[in-house]
Amino acid sequence: MHVMRGIESTHDGFVASSRKRFVKKVPPERNLESLRTEIENGSRLHLARGITLLESTKQSDKKFGQEVLTKLLPKTGNCIRIGITGVPGAGKSTFIEAFGLMLADLGYKVAVLAIDPSSTLTGGSILGDKTRMEELARHKNAFIRPSPSAGTLGGVHKKTRETMLLCEAAGYDVILIETVGVGQGETIVRGMVDYFLLLVLTGAGDELQGMKKGIMELTDGIVVHKNDGSNKPLVKKTVREYTRILHMLQPASPDWTSTAQPVSSLERTGLTEVWETILKFQQAMKENNYWEVRRQLQTRDWFHSMIKDHLIDSFFSEQGRKTQVKALEEKLLEGELTVSGAIDRLFFT
Repeated sequence: MHVMRGIESTHDGFVASSRKRFVKKVPPERNLESLRTEIENGSRLHLARGITLLESTKQSDKKFGQEVLTKLLPKTGNCIRIGITGVPGAGKSTFIEAFGLMLADLGYKVAVLAIDPSSTLTGGSILGDKTRMEELARHKNAFIRPSPSAGTLGGVHKKTRETMLLCEAAGYDVILIETVGVGQGETIVRGMVDYFLLLVLTGAGDELQGMKKGIMELTDGIVVHKNDGSNKPLVKKTVREYTRILHMLQPASPDWTSTAQPVSSLERTGLTEVWETILKFQQAMKENNYWEVRRQLQTRDWFHSMIKDHLIDSFFSEQGRKTQVKALEEKLLEGELTVSGAIDRLFFT
């Protein structure tokens, strides 16, 4: 038997290349004025870059993003901010695509800030809203930005407010904020929008039992969704029930009576009526001077919320603080300390 010697090479038989296969990308040089100008001119690519900077956890990115946002502040505020919430399965994404397409076809520039729930285990998020809103995502007058909730109470991303301002600076007329779904902290979205819209389904008898009264009191309008096919009689009945309930509640906005309206995103019916209601709302709020007052109050609340977030971050960033907290946690679990006693040790000793 004669064994021939094989060739000296890599395991796959190819000659090894001297070229590096993985090269770390050098971040492009940042130009503040260039990015600001491109966003003002409506570039969706540069708008997405600006939002990425704001959402980044890297300190240099956040700082640059804030500089860009500061430059763009004079261009913000000229839009209608609409928050859209509802129970899972109510068809929020379907409604937003149909509603957004109608507005985009009318010539409005529409930005959709869609919040996807993050995993409590991995922190990951599917971010599938561009897939669910495929037709709207292709429209020249639309911009869709999915973001993870990142554990934020209320189903909105911490940077949603700043993202909204960038979209306004880019010339968008209508901003639709889709939240994760109705929950205990869902009402936080009320603090960043002009008009708060709640999507519900038929079967109002059972739903009203489970619906949080707080959500109902904060809504400026209710859409009874899926008004198509054999569901129409039930939708009509549900609209009457919600209208009756809304008349008994304190209005969410002064000089405004919230209404319930039937909508079919599948058949594209009722969408025009919803938009006309929102325009009437805008006119009423501007006539009683509450439009700007509400936005000022929202900015103040945002400021106080950011103070609390910063204090928490500063507290845990102190040297040895996490170790101290861990040690106190162990004493708590072993029954050596009360919670109040652990707090006293943490702050006063």
